[in-house]
Amino acid sequence: MIPGGGQPDMQQLLQQAQKMQQDLTTAQQELAEASVEGTAGGGLVKATVSGSGELMRLVIDPKAVDPDDTETLADLVLAAVRDANSAASELQQQKLGPLAQGMGGMPGMPF
Repeated sequence: MIPGGGQPDMQQLLQQAQKMQQDLTTAQQELAEASVEGTAGGGLVKATVSGSGELMRLVIDPKAVDPDDTETLADLVLAAVRDANSAASELQQQKLGPLAQGMGGMPGMPF
């Protein structure tokens, strides 16, 4: 309900939408520039992903490499990448969650 029963101020709504778009763009840029790390095997495998979830770096300690057991190494790599992606998801929620909630309250916004 609009106080006084009047129509919403379209200029004000437009300004709010533009600010939210700017905030969203800023948050997305921050996520693209951020990096988070995941580990597995007590640090034998480390994966670094961007805040948006792109794998950027993978470090494998030589102690994790056993030519007769590549399956364990593969499992460690998967675990480290999943750990890093989980951290990236948390970062995304921190950066984008409040923006999505804010947009949900605006009339005509599809969020």
